[in-house]
Amino acid sequence: MTFYISKIFWLLAQPLSLALFLILAGLVAGFLKWNRMRTLASVAAALLLFVTLFTSAGAVLLQKLEDRIARAELPAGGPACIITLGGGFESEVVTARGGFEMTQAGDRFVETLRLALEFPQARILISGGDGSLSGAYDGDAIVGPRFLEAFGVPATRVIRETQSRDTFENAGNTQDLLKENGLENCLLVTSAFHMPRSVGLFRKLGLTVLPWPTDYRTTGTARLGLDVTQPSINAQLITTALREWTGLAFYRLAGRTDAFLPQ
Repeated sequence: MTFYISKIFWLLAQPLSLALFLILAGLVAGFLKWNRMRTLASVAAALLLFVTLFTSAGAVLLQKLEDRIARAELPAGGPACIITLGGGFESEVVTARGGFEMTQAGDRFVETLRLALEFPQARILISGGDGSLSGAYDGDAIVGPRFLEAFGVPATRVIRETQSRDTFENAGNTQDLLKENGLENCLLVTSAFHMPRSVGLFRKLGLTVLPWPTDYRTTGTARLGLDVTQPSINAQLITTALREWTGLAFYRLAGRTDAFLPQ
């Protein structure tokens, strides 16, 4: 139930959705002759759209998360195992058309492939089921092994965790598989902005992981200011950032992590 609530909440709470609701509220208020409410709703919608589309606020918020946790030092001889969290493939498209169509987070699997080829002794655990509301598509733990095998990584090296739909389930289900296979101190590969929440969840479960962030979306030098050159990208950045910050707050309040911003 928590999974569905969180999905629906974010569909409604992301910046562009909120802006639409404020515009609709302003229209209703105007129809009802509530002039003050109409003005407030219109101004709020305009401010929200301006910040979302024409400032670097999203890059700054995302950069804070990306800079939080650096890559760990590799153990001598390389890692014994690599955990890769799902989210890197366009599940709906791949299920319909085949292939390996990637999302913006596809670098999680590109980096996993690089590590797998560099350290042929390492086992690879891919955690990721179908995170859609319908549950009708192939998750990353189905597509990912096919991707790795296409580049020479044998399926016998890969452990599939196919049931998780979000990061909380990633961590819990992965814990069980690590115990079953006698694996520990694994590299954890996920997007840099997603690493603090992921590390917090694994640590709460008593699992030691070596963070290996990838899929950086910011330059590391972003400063708050106007940016009228890329409104669509700005909207993506702030949506991703606010979703991750919201997830951090929820997980801390729910007791799933020990800190609001793990390090």
